[in-house]
Amino acid sequence: MSLGRVLITGGNGQLGFDLAEQLGERGIAVRALSHADLDIADDAAVAEAIGDADTVFNCAAYHNVDLCETEEDMSFRINVTAVKRMAQSCAERGTKLVHFSTNYVFDGRRPEPYGEHDLPHPRSVYAISKLAGEHAALAYCPAALVIRSAGLYGLHGSSQKGGNFVTRVLMRAREGQQIRMVADQRLQPTFTRDLATAVIEAVDHEADGILHLTADGDCSWLEFTQAVYGIAEMDVPIEEVATSGPVDRPRNGVLARPRADSLGLTPLRHWRDALEDYMQRAGHAPASSTR
Repeated sequence: MSLGRVLITGGNGQLGFDLAEQLGERGIAVRALSHADLDIADDAAVAEAIGDADTVFNCAAYHNVDLCETEEDMSFRINVTAVKRMAQSCAERGTKLVHFSTNYVFDGRRPEPYGEHDLPHPRSVYAISKLAGEHAALAYCPAALVIRSAGLYGLHGSSQKGGNFVTRVLMRAREGQQIRMVADQRLQPTFTRDLATAVIEAVDHEADGILHLTADGDCSWLEFTQAVYGIAEMDVPIEEVATSGPVDRPRNGVLARPRADSLGLTPLRHWRDALEDYMQRAGHAPASSTR
């Protein structure tokens, strides 16, 4: 499939930036719009922005999990209603919609990884709104593609969260803060550079419906944090803690990819290999840093 002219919403975020960069390297005409450029809740502005685009990558979302619990209206406005309107505009123009979702749509209460055909069971406002957004994209735009991923980090960190997970734990250690990290949540932290490559390949394969695209392997947040400090050659004590707080976060957020594999899509790198690459590129690791 030819991607044609591309629009990326949330284009200044970590995934949006990597998509724009890789598509640009292929000579594809890309418009990457930040929230300042385009409020995806503004229906008229979205319809105008889509214009004659052939493919829309919707990287915009309200994804601060804790804030979603107290800002329900905003969560559904951005993660559901705006997605529905965008899907309708894409359908009217025959535009391919690629929308991004999350492993949080599963409750994480079973030990096995969750495949694309497993029944979601969201347990938070954020998760509910993201699942509803999936349904909106698929219901209102024929051949829409929904990508579920997990634990995203990239060279251009999330402004909603004050940088990505890696930069935050490095900053806290350098400031001498006590580091506490949960050990009872498992996932596949995913480098957005790798995810962007995988998503573009999926569109090239004319994929639609739901796909799970994450790094290979899995780990806890504690193990991921230990790897970050190890690669950075920092000796940082970490207090192991259990998940707590008002948000019901999935303890098992690991995604399987039987459907992606059936389409012959290239698996992403192991999370540790991707993390080492990211930290070298970001200047967070000595040049000699290895496993």
